[in-house]
Amino acid sequence: MASLGSTVGIFFGAQAVAAVVVGAGATAMHRNTNSVGVQFLFGALADGLVVAGVMLMLRWLRWHWTDIGLRVPKIRHLIFGLLAAVPYYILYTLIVVTVTAVVPSLNVGEKQQLGFSSVHGALSMVLAFLSLVVFPPLAEEIAMRGFLYTGLKKWLPRFAAALLVSALFGAAHLTEGGAAGPLWIGAIDTFTLSLVLVFLREKTGNLWAGILLHALKNAVAYVTLFVIGTHSV
Repeated sequence: MASLGSTVGIFFGAQAVAAVVVGAGATAMHRNTNSVGVQFLFGALADGLVVAGVMLMLRWLRWHWTDIGLRVPKIRHLIFGLLAAVPYYILYTLIVVTVTAVVPSLNVGEKQQLGFSSVHGALSMVLAFLSLVVFPPLAEEIAMRGFLYTGLKKWLPRFAAALLVSALFGAAHLTEGGAAGPLWIGAIDTFTLSLVLVFLREKTGNLWAGILLHALKNAVAYVTLFVIGTHSV
């Protein structure tokens, strides 16, 4: 179960280090910590530290990247990743309908705080895209459905390991409600997504189908907020 404690430590440690380093740099340079550039640096550093932390754990455990599913994908695996968007949205809808029937007060329209106060101009759009659509799917799939899930499967039945990984992944997104409090609808969303991502990991034997689905899901949010919307959060 070392993968559980180390993954939690890696995630929180990466966030803390990135916050201190980028925050101190922004303050020293008199930059707004909510600017796109600063948020990009924070995300890039945090996600980079997550991957670096996993790499160190792999060396310590004498595992290889292929052991956690990071291997060359086949075309059919990527197709699975694209097609999996349909069952993900169906499953998410069913779970939300069920939960709201039990908890009518659930705010299904609550917005996720992505850290960007505004996004304007080509450079800002590119930085926001990298921060939301490229970096998180790579880092989170390597850590959660890769390292953590692989470790849990050695001690738990696959279904139990999938539920635990997904519950942790959902809980990690509760804080994205900002001042409004825990983002319960976001936790339900990411819990559901994780279940499908674990299925893809098992179905294909690698992480790339899940990375593609994760990136596609984030890309939909990116387009909705910054391309179709008002370019601000």
